[in-house]
Amino acid sequence: MKPVNTAKESDMKNTKTINRRAFLSTGSAAAVAIAATGLSAPAVIASPTKKIKWKFQTHWPTGNWYYDPIFNGLARRIQEATNGELEIETHQPNSIVSTGDVLRGVRRGTLDGALIYPAYWVGDIPAAGHLTGNFGTWDSLEEMQFFLHDMGALEVIREAYATRGVYQVGPISNGGTALYSNKRLETPKDFEGFKVRSNGSSAQVFEKMGAAPVSITGGELYQALQTGVVDGAHWGGVSAGWGMNLQEVTKYIIQPNLASHQNSEVFVSLKAWNKLGSDFKKVIEDAVLATHLEAAGMFMMRDLQRMQDFQTEYKGEIVQMNAEAVALLRSKSLEVVDEISKRDPKYSGRIGNILREFMTLTGKA
Repeated sequence: MKPVNTAKESDMKNTKTINRRAFLSTGSAAAVAIAATGLSAPAVIASPTKKIKWKFQTHWPTGNWYYDPIFNGLARRIQEATNGELEIETHQPNSIVSTGDVLRGVRRGTLDGALIYPAYWVGDIPAAGHLTGNFGTWDSLEEMQFFLHDMGALEVIREAYATRGVYQVGPISNGGTALYSNKRLETPKDFEGFKVRSNGSSAQVFEKMGAAPVSITGGELYQALQTGVVDGAHWGGVSAGWGMNLQEVTKYIIQPNLASHQNSEVFVSLKAWNKLGSDFKKVIEDAVLATHLEAAGMFMMRDLQRMQDFQTEYKGEIVQMNAEAVALLRSKSLEVVDEISKRDPKYSGRIGNILREFMTLTGKA
């Protein structure tokens, strides 16, 4: 920045900075009020005046249709909202650290943040499973939102993540949890011995259903389905799995979705987060929420389109689980929630209580 030569020039530059940041933190109405009335703003701006550059990594392969509009789109949204003062440098999977080491990488400062999948850390942060989404609970985006934001579940999840040196900004919707399969799954009995690529608390639910969950990385998933190492897999919603070409090596898409919405997440180094002023923090949280809602619409539209394409182009079949299978899935999902609550009463236990209240409010329990 060039040195300020006159008091008048200094006042003009401070006014521009204060008004722009006031807009970011309090909205256009407040910013207009400040400008119109000439009221003085605080002399000290909490956010740094020099440009900040953060490194983010994801688990999403670059070839997937959602990589640019969602991952890169989030970075663009933040950079534009901060007038270029905060730049997010996006990195593909395993480019800086391995996917399984992203949480530690952010905590150590090797990365500043990530758009990643919560199930990777459920062994270390059990509450992360609630951010991913529990099978048979949320039936809509609105239900997910009021559980996380209005009932307070997200705040408890943030507390749990903070113990690991990271700030949990919030979820990014991946659409529903769709199951691609080479085995028909209609009744509870059909799940017995079903070899399914899964992880986290989802894998625990499958195990209770009698299935045999297998942990497989995204890069190995196509071949695993092609060669019969697994009978089925879930990788986000229908269109997310489509981006992994699962439609080429499976016969069925199982409906209804195991979860109506599941989520990836955005978190950043707590150390880096605490260096920001409230204006930049608000920008980032708002950008993540906006991207989350936008992504939900993107996935829903494409999920419906791809289910049609699966039937017409690939001669696949949409298989509906019967009511007994759906009820059992929900029951086993809540069993897993209760077990995790007992192992982690400080965080997961509190969220489990919120979920039980949510299930009662929505008539599911």
